[in-house]
Amino acid sequence: MFGFERLIPIGIRPRRSHGARAVVTGAGSGIGRAFALEIAARGGQVICADIDESRADETVALIERNHPGAAHAFRCDVSRHEEVEVLARFAESLFERPVTLVVNNAGVGIGGKRVGEIGFADWNWALGINLWGVVHGCEIFAPRLRAACGGGRDRGGIINVASAAAFAAAPSMAVYNTSKAAVLSLSETMAAELSGTGVAVTVLCPTFVKTNVARDGRITPQSARLADTLMRLTGFSPERVARTTLDANDRGQLYVLPQLDAHLIWWLKRYFPAQYTYALGLLNRLLPQENSSSSDRTSASDRTGV
Repeated sequence: MFGFERLIPIGIRPRRSHGARAVVTGAGSGIGRAFALEIAARGGQVICADIDESRADETVALIERNHPGAAHAFRCDVSRHEEVEVLARFAESLFERPVTLVVNNAGVGIGGKRVGEIGFADWNWALGINLWGVVHGCEIFAPRLRAACGGGRDRGGIINVASAAAFAAAPSMAVYNTSKAAVLSLSETMAAELSGTGVAVTVLCPTFVKTNVARDGRITPQSARLADTLMRLTGFSPERVARTTLDANDRGQLYVLPQLDAHLIWWLKRYFPAQYTYALGLLNRLLPQENSSSSDRTSASDRTGV
């Protein structure tokens, strides 16, 4: 409560990610699944929340092979605050103690259309998951974590999964960029609000990670093919990203940019903003535009939300 834990050398402080009582949203695949597996490997218990319960069950089955009893599946649509509230109450009942780690990971991919061609249905769908899903997780779990960590009883963490899209501002990705920029700002604000409480906030901003987000999202075919190629050639594994991010939260680190290209984009935009925007404009003119009326995709993410 008085900040005495800051006087303890970092190397001997209890690590937030070890032995955690954790909730991971979007845990049915990709980065969320990697987080759940790594938390269990670090001796924690984890609730694998996903809108597709069968995918959550698959993650639990993978964890149970090596860590029996460490994982539990729970169906949750993060775009609905009442379902996230039920998730929080379920976690407290199951653990019989407060949650100490929350990973707001559930998200969907969307892109390939310019502003004015996107349509409000896609805006509402993507922001409902990518932004409101994180808002619900933070608004509902933050008071619980603050109370659990008061007086130095526990050390807690909140990890919000954003993207380098939060600051890259790439053309034809307005909905995704907007949702992730808001998650970044929310995380920065919470880091200040929770400073000194024992609850560390970390925001993950990767570029390409080898997941199914491009194939499952509402992404136009040509953009999806480009994203798949870049993921295959340059993407990090979700396991590597999860380990890096959990280690950062253990250290109380706010930003996680796991790849070199994310750092390059960050610094170029900061120090050469006009030139950076000009280059994006050239890129926008060079990229072929797709026929938005014929490029909608029915996606697995409409069902899974991950």
